[in-house]
Amino acid sequence: MDAVDARERFARARSARLASVRPNGAPHLVPVCFALVGDTVVSAIDSKPKRTGRLQRIENIAREPRVALVADHYEDADWQRLWWVRADGVARVLSAGSDEAEAAVDQLARRYAQYRETRPSGPVLAVEVERWSGWSGA
Repeated sequence: MDAVDARERFARARSARLASVRPNGAPHLVPVCFALVGDTVVSAIDSKPKRTGRLQRIENIAREPRVALVADHYEDADWQRLWWVRADGVARVLSAGSDEAEAAVDQLARRYAQYRETRPSGPVLAVEVERWSGWSGA
């Protein structure tokens, strides 16, 4: 799969997993809703219940901004339709309420009805993708 196909498949996916690195070097993986704006993946910290307000992914990115996102498609009946895409990039945290964060939330609200109903008010992650890669069973 070339980078163009990988990017197109990623853009159509409804969710992805964000991988960052904990202080001890261990991976930290969480599912995220996202929007793709050019080659930037944006994801908001929304109001879904969380154990703490100090999210590990925010702390990880502040210390080590290199991250990866993975989106995939699985079908039990037809493995030729399987695919996965990885977006490697550098993340930054956009302050809640900043113009850049609000523009990102606008993109997320276009994509997810839940965000139109309850607009995320937390910070936004912006990942500048440096490399698209993937695999397809077809």
